[in-house]
Amino acid sequence: MSKIWAIAVNTVRQAMRMRIAVIFIAMLLILLPVMGLTATGDGTLKGRLQTFVSYGLSLTSLLLCLLTIIVATYTITSDIEHRQIYTVATKPIRRYQFLLGKLVGVIVLDAALVTLFAGIVYAVVVFLPGFHDVSNDTLRQIDNEFFTARASLSPPAPDVREEVQTLYDQLEKTGQLREAYPTLPPEGILKELTLRKQLEKRAAGVGEGLMWEFEKIRPLDPNQSLFIRFKYDVAAEPTNGQVYARWQIGDLRQFRYGMNFKTPIWPEDRADPVRTFREIEVPAQVIADDGYLAVGFLNVPLNDTTVIFPLEDGLELLYKADTFTANFIRGVLLILFRLIFLACLGVLAASFLSFPVAILFCLMIFFTGTISGFVLESFEFLSASVSEVYSYTIGALVRLLPRFDKYNPTSFLVPGRLIAWSFLAQVALFMVCIKGLLLLVLALIIFSFRELARIIV
Repeated sequence: MSKIWAIAVNTVRQAMRMRIAVIFIAMLLILLPVMGLTATGDGTLKGRLQTFVSYGLSLTSLLLCLLTIIVATYTITSDIEHRQIYTVATKPIRRYQFLLGKLVGVIVLDAALVTLFAGIVYAVVVFLPGFHDVSNDTLRQIDNEFFTARASLSPPAPDVREEVQTLYDQLEKTGQLREAYPTLPPEGILKELTLRKQLEKRAAGVGEGLMWEFEKIRPLDPNQSLFIRFKYDVAAEPTNGQVYARWQIGDLRQFRYGMNFKTPIWPEDRADPVRTFREIEVPAQVIADDGYLAVGFLNVPLNDTTVIFPLEDGLELLYKADTFTANFIRGVLLILFRLIFLACLGVLAASFLSFPVAILFCLMIFFTGTISGFVLESFEFLSASVSEVYSYTIGALVRLLPRFDKYNPTSFLVPGRLIAWSFLAQVALFMVCIKGLLLLVLALIIFSFRELARIIV
């Protein structure tokens, strides 16, 4: 272990002597505070904070990812190209100890740098509200919507399998199936019918209502508020662009089963614009003792259209489940896991490629993983035959890569969403323990057979 650590220390020193490392570190030390003072967002304090966290952590992640790739590949390839490895290979240090020492050095450097720059981002975010003269209502808003870690619960999609199959059989029997869907395969037709039936279950005509039930809600503080986030869609545009509704939030089982009132019911009459996200703040006391909560919606007769709640983001329940600091730390760990994977990738590339080729190889993997979600979603817009070919070729390769876009911490921290420990453990398992370890094992195997020097007689 002492030999591995000695190589790791030498790797850190070698990296700090690289000009590119000095430039990247200086850029972050200068740009992060400047961004904190100049970020404007939508002009509100919340917008400033969200903009700075988004750009600050994204810039930190990008530059450290590039630095990790450069350091991991250069420190190995330069030792081989400049024959410095001969002084190591002749000593009682095995090749696997050499690679592990390089990897540990890069990871130690990454951990130190990401801690430093994440600390700068955190300090700017925490102290930024003190430099602005804002009202107590604004401070309360950012506490509820930004300086928090809100868990999200969405109602499950309605189960309409029996209704869809009945409708499919009826259309097929009457010969209307191919007239309505002339180009879609049977699977596509079933998907379209399922979507239509599910939207019908999420629609309320004039005078009709909907209800969603949630269970096992455990807010961090029962004195805090919870939020109902929703977005309307409509069958026909309302005359004034708004939907009038009556909401009831609480333990609605009291009405259904005639139970005694144990928790308060929160009523609210409001008008909200269509296709715009809105939130209803409700005290957490409306949650029943067993964690049950129901959300009721009534499309009042003042409207002249059917109201639809989209399946993906039509309605969700948000409640504070952890602190901003703990959530921020988990977000930083997501960045660190990404850096560890790229360090393993750089070690693998340097084990059998020259420096320029290794850099290109790593950058291709990195940027493909960054847009992997977009690549996979694009297959859905291709024809059935072409999409199937891509799914088993390019799609299979893309799925092997980490979903950097899916594991982006800013997508959680900016809207104040909880990064669950289970999600963090999942990322660590698949990105580091499985994929990163596989890359490291391949690097050790390849490097053990690599010819470092030829014997000339």
